[in-house]
Amino acid sequence: MSKAQDPFYIVKEEIQESIDKLQSSFHQWERILPDTGEQVHLTKELLANCESIEWQVDELNKTIDVAARDPSWYGIDDRELESRRRWTTTARTQVGDVKKSVVARKENGNSTSAMRHELMKLPISHQSDRLYQYSAEDNDDFIASESDRQMLLIKQQDEELDELSASVERIGGVGLTIHEELLAQEKIIDDLGSEMDSTTNRLDFVQVIPFNGSFVDAKQSYLQSESELFGLLCLRFNLS
Repeated sequence: MSKAQDPFYIVKEEIQESIDKLQSSFHQWERILPDTGEQVHLTKELLANCESIEWQVDELNKTIDVAARDPSWYGIDDRELESRRRWTTTARTQVGDVKKSVVARKENGNSTSAMRHELMKLPISHQSDRLYQYSAEDNDDFIASESDRQMLLIKQQDEELDELSASVERIGGVGLTIHEELLAQEKIIDDLGSEMDSTTNRLDFVQVIPFNGSFVDAKQSYLQSESELFGLLCLRFNLS
């Protein structure tokens, strides 16, 4: 199976796209002034995306564990398994770094906000005169401009969330397909094992039954028929 058809690489590509978008949003978040509506909104979005991607990586890692039970059955080797595990580890690290930075700044921002709130309780005479250099008109213009910018950013972030949601749905579908394929393959193996057990039992039975006065002739005749039966089984399960 080529990489283009391997479900692992299909899901891996989807997750990597989500990680790239996450890091892009994170760099944008770093340039935003703290304690603004835009920063608060983007902080919540980043943390939600981190949780979603971490879940996707965990699900993908479960498929690696399943394949590791019988690598030859899935057409892979130990080297490929190790490569896949390295990628999931790297993906977790990338997402974890973003999450730690966001959480740290969020906690620091809460402390700064509390300190600013305490300072606002001081008498006016102790506050900087620069607070009164701006006219009421300038303040209104700034608020309107900031509001428009935040609305545009929120719209862009909503579109990115829609794309991420669609990506999660596609990954879920691929995961379900992998699960169904594993169940079908397990059933094929069980059926083949049952056929082989039945053949062995019948062969043992033939060994004690005379055929035209000759045990050897009976055994050889039965082996030939069972060989033909096994060939048909191989064609049926695509094992030849």
